[in-house]
Amino acid sequence: MKFLKFLVKIILNVAILGAAGYYGYDKFQDYFNNPWTRDGQVRSQVIQVSPRVSGMVTEIMIVDNQFVHKGDLLFYIDPSPFDIKIAQTKAELKRERVNVRGAKIEYERVQEIAKRDKGAVSQKDLIRHEINYLKALAKIDTLNEKLNAAKLDLTFTKIYASVDGYVSNINFQIGSQAVANRAILALVDADSFWVFGYFRESMIADLSIGDTAKVTLMAYPERPISGKVESIGWGIAPSDGNPGQNLLPSIKPVFQWIRLAQRIPVRIKLDELPEGVELRFGLSASVMVMQGSGK
Repeated sequence: MKFLKFLVKIILNVAILGAAGYYGYDKFQDYFNNPWTRDGQVRSQVIQVSPRVSGMVTEIMIVDNQFVHKGDLLFYIDPSPFDIKIAQTKAELKRERVNVRGAKIEYERVQEIAKRDKGAVSQKDLIRHEINYLKALAKIDTLNEKLNAAKLDLTFTKIYASVDGYVSNINFQIGSQAVANRAILALVDADSFWVFGYFRESMIADLSIGDTAKVTLMAYPERPISGKVESIGWGIAPSDGNPGQNLLPSIKPVFQWIRLAQRIPVRIKLDELPEGVELRFGLSASVMVMQGSGK
């Protein structure tokens, strides 16, 4: 009986060690046969939200890191100056319409006189009255466009989210001066996440667009994400040769027996996320590409 128990223990230990050895060998084969890198990063499109008009912020509808939907109102800019501009333009337009009527009446009057008596009005006077009338009509067109622009600027005092995403870096408050075309906050597009894996240049020949990839985030090591190689970078910025002191090329010294491989960015399109995994811009990731799986 004791011998039987001993034998069972031996068999179980051997089975466990065998399973562990097979698992380790399988993992070793994966890492040995497939390109992989620990140098990966989660990326996404980041929209720099910039107001299209300048003015004082009067109301903020969001808080930092809040999720917003496309079309949600983010903040208000004081509309008072734009309301005044619209009112002023309408007043100018009203005055100019009166001037147009006067210029038209005067032009038609000299035309009528010229018809009755060609010598009563000189050609120069006829042309001058016609030009005054046409200039008044052109001024009406200009003011109409000015009014349309003022109304459009008024709509720009309400700033909306352009995509679904997370607002970030809200460093302004009510009373702050928003400046046209200057970014005031960031909006991380929630539907645009991908992963960049930076592979050694010696591995690039083993990668193909469409290959299956496995992404493991440092934040979620037990929940790998599947994906596919979407694209492979065609270039990186050179670190040597840029102008240095006295505009001479700046070259870093290297040891002759050490030659570091360059890293090429490979874009990984992610499949459906495992439950509980939330992507954030900049998370560290390891990436393994299954060589030839896309063929």
